[in-house]
Amino acid sequence: MNLDIKKWKDFKVSSIFTIHNGKGITKEEIEENTGDFTVVQSGEENNGVLGKIDRNYCEAMNYTLTDKPCLTVARSGSAGFVSFQVDGCVVGDSAKILLLDEEIASNEVYAFLQTILSANRFKYAYGRKVTESKYMNDTIKLPIERNEDGTPFTDNSKKYSEDGYVPDWEWMENYIKSLKYKPFTTKNKFSNIPNLNVNEWKDFIFSSLFDVSGTTTTPKEELEYIGKGKYPYVTTSATNNGVEGFYSHFTEEGNVIVIESACAGFATYQSENFSASDHAEKCTPLFDMNINIGIFLVTIINADMYKYSYGRKCNQIRIKNRTIKLPIQHNKDGSPFIDSEKKYSPNGYVPDWNFMENYIKSLPYGDRI
Repeated sequence: MNLDIKKWKDFKVSSIFTIHNGKGITKEEIEENTGDFTVVQSGEENNGVLGKIDRNYCEAMNYTLTDKPCLTVARSGSAGFVSFQVDGCVVGDSAKILLLDEEIASNEVYAFLQTILSANRFKYAYGRKVTESKYMNDTIKLPIERNEDGTPFTDNSKKYSEDGYVPDWEWMENYIKSLKYKPFTTKNKFSNIPNLNVNEWKDFIFSSLFDVSGTTTTPKEELEYIGKGKYPYVTTSATNNGVEGFYSHFTEEGNVIVIESACAGFATYQSENFSASDHAEKCTPLFDMNINIGIFLVTIINADMYKYSYGRKCNQIRIKNRTIKLPIQHNKDGSPFIDSEKKYSPNGYVPDWNFMENYIKSLPYGDRI
């Protein structure tokens, strides 16, 4: 199905959705009133879900909730982030619920509109909060119903548009249904995950594992001029694996770890060749790294992000000198294997790359990487 966006028309958000402002809800409330009802706040991780709470408690507190499928929009923090909650949810005071009329509400239409609304997120950058008035007066472009001769159908009641245009809900639903996908499955089971035995891990200096260097700073405007392509543009963002877009140009080779040095030290594994924004430090492995080992190491590195809170910057020197704990290779009798060349550790310990790789492969969905 061809999107043919040029033929779409403008609609105010208020003509499509009703909006419901959230109230309260703290992590302490969730911990003290556990349940199976989804709580949504302003974060974009985990689709905005903060946790699960008892629904009866939410009703007693008169919190804003719905049992129906809905969209939510973050008011602050990750302002403008839109999530789709297929089983409904309760929202805290940093989020809002968006609902469609029952006669047009379907999972497919919600999924279509989530993508459309997400394109407006840039309007709430730089600390701008989502207010009810501003958000509902925003406009979005949607496909419209047409007559048999191809001319726009117009509704005399002008329910959705001053020009009488009507969004083509059926087309949106069919478009989502036409997308090719299969349910994501895994053969791995939790019972097969090996024990980490973290107490037996040893310290390694980062510079003994990686060659740490800067990347070539490439302005996004330059990449947009070059054009779209297959190479990721890696930024300091902590979402979407740091990737902001794909372009036809790259300056860095892949199979490396990239650490954001502007402040928090967030790390990503980049398997493909890429270009980067400023404050992206490249960590080239001094060992044979693959995607599974890279994912394992990134998880360990990001566990130490707290060290760069309160304005402490994660610069190259700090990256090179930091220590991380890793599983080590052992002899057949269970004693630590010691490398006489002491390549990775003054004590001769050697990271157990096979364990790291197999651990990631053993996780649920690890067989789909």
